[in-house]
Amino acid sequence: MSQEPKNRGFAGFVPLSLSEFETLTGQLSKLLSTQHAPVIIPGEAILGIEAMAAGIASPGRRILNVVTGPYGSLFGKWLERGGAEVVQVEVPFDEVVTADEIGRAIERHKPCALSFVQAEVVTGGSNPAEDILKAAREFNLITVMDSVSAVGGEALPVDAWGVDFVAVGAQKALAGPNGVSAVSISPRGWDFLESNAHAPRNSILSLLDLKPNEQGTAPVRVPPNIPTLEARALISALARVEEEGLEQVIRRHERAAASAIAGIQALGIAPWQKDSRYYSTLTTTVQIAGEPGLRIGQPIGIVAPGDGELFGQLLRINHFGANACRESVEEAIRTLAGLVNRDPEPSVEAIKKVWGE
Repeated sequence: MSQEPKNRGFAGFVPLSLSEFETLTGQLSKLLSTQHAPVIIPGEAILGIEAMAAGIASPGRRILNVVTGPYGSLFGKWLERGGAEVVQVEVPFDEVVTADEIGRAIERHKPCALSFVQAEVVTGGSNPAEDILKAAREFNLITVMDSVSAVGGEALPVDAWGVDFVAVGAQKALAGPNGVSAVSISPRGWDFLESNAHAPRNSILSLLDLKPNEQGTAPVRVPPNIPTLEARALISALARVEEEGLEQVIRRHERAAASAIAGIQALGIAPWQKDSRYYSTLTTTVQIAGEPGLRIGQPIGIVAPGDGELFGQLLRINHFGANACRESVEEAIRTLAGLVNRDPEPSVEAIKKVWGE
């Protein structure tokens, strides 16, 4: 006698619905304070950053690229690969660039576009984005920002600031997944892409292939390359941000950074970034010079060694996302205190004062 299958009720994999996709698009637009639907990138945010470079680069285009960390350097190489003439504005990695420096460089080189990283989690510095963008607008430049780390940790009102291209990811301040990301593009940015005969098509780097429908027109279907599980995880992460309130999320990161600075200074350790006005809210970087105990080879909790060329020069306290809280900062400072063999309690008290506890 044949038997009925026992797993008839098993639903299996459920594809991302059109409703879910529209929810995600709306959440991202709200997060970035823009009226324009962003491009959903089917991968980690580095894909969106490289796609921006590939889309805007072309022979005959001169682009001013700011290098205040490794990602700015990498972006410049991608622009050169696309045939653009790249003029670099470079500063030491323990500094950031100022709007005055950008203004002088624009006047000298007369570029058509400007690219820079908003928040440098690798170096612990944060470029003054609003002032830089204001300087660029005075010369009518196309503006391109890597805000993967900054979003959720700093202000990022895309339309108000007039940014043309902004890449964002969820794995830092938003405490979300790293398998799906987004690029916000202004109408002017789309025109700049479409006027570039060298912009990729039929490619994973093609933003033009991923262009959303015109404003107000509902999508016909979910793009087939969107990773479903990561998209759902991002929807959940952005819902948590909305529940807490974006301003509060940013404020929590600001307090985490301020308390980390208070903690290391109470230990007698110096920040690696020179100017306190431009400390990142995502990470606090610490000088290793003179403190041999800080030369670690592997991360300890949220304390990590420097990346690449910065290895051996600094330590990083990664107080972003779920770790933008007093408990995580305290644990990190206790780790540092142990490495330099000092009493952590004065530092812990300094941290508590910042948090008002």
